[in-house]
Amino acid sequence: MHDGSDSDTPPVEAVMMRKRRKGIYILPNLFTLAALFGGFYAVVMAMNSRFDMAAIGVFFAMVLDSLDGRVARMTNTQSAFGEQMDSLSDMVSFGAAPALIAYEWGLKGLGRWGWIAAFVYCACAALRLARFNVNTSVVDKRYFQGLPSPAAAALVTGFIWIMTDLGIPGPSVAWPMFALALYAGLTMVTNVPFYSFKDVHMKKSVPFGVIVLIALGIAVINIHPPTVLFSLFVIYGLSGYVVYGWRRAKGIQTSVISTSTDEPDERGLHK
Repeated sequence: MHDGSDSDTPPVEAVMMRKRRKGIYILPNLFTLAALFGGFYAVVMAMNSRFDMAAIGVFFAMVLDSLDGRVARMTNTQSAFGEQMDSLSDMVSFGAAPALIAYEWGLKGLGRWGWIAAFVYCACAALRLARFNVNTSVVDKRYFQGLPSPAAAALVTGFIWIMTDLGIPGPSVAWPMFALALYAGLTMVTNVPFYSFKDVHMKKSVPFGVIVLIALGIAVINIHPPTVLFSLFVIYGLSGYVVYGWRRAKGIQTSVISTSTDEPDERGLHK
């Protein structure tokens, strides 16, 4: 007996489920996947003793990582999936990859000290990314809490890039590499404030002179990319301690945490 309803019409529940089903935004995640490829490429190049190309792979990942979040915000395509994907990509490109490249390039000759330095760097990158995800809502947006992982990766791989370009073998500068890996790793998990550049708005108009300065900056980088880029990140890697010391001297609060998190064990870290 026909009940008067159209049997070809899908149930209301099925229609509502289809409407609620969410997909994945393509554009920002393409940048994230490309950044992940940069980190993977860097590891493969290090395995083949192409350490200059490995460093370039990490810097390539860094550029793309700086774009995916901005693209997501500009196109209003932010998502929880994208945030998690970005963190996983960062762990590969700026955590595991630099540690493995540094170990293969120069730390291997130090024996257990070499892999300890590489592991400390990798572990600190993981801790820094986890803390960043937890404290996103309570950190002053103008600053990073600790050295950001892309900048730490730039310090490690930038040093390797310069030494390789100069023809200096990794084992001969293993101890400087050891010290730099520890510095970059441990600075990631400090509470030292590093300027985030997040208050620079790309949508706002700027004076013509700013564009000229950007063009000059690109020209300067092209003079000798390894030296210029490494020098810039050395300055940035030290800038946080300068800001920290200046704030302490002025009696200004040094912590970039605006309020305490719900994690009771972390409250002591925010002082």
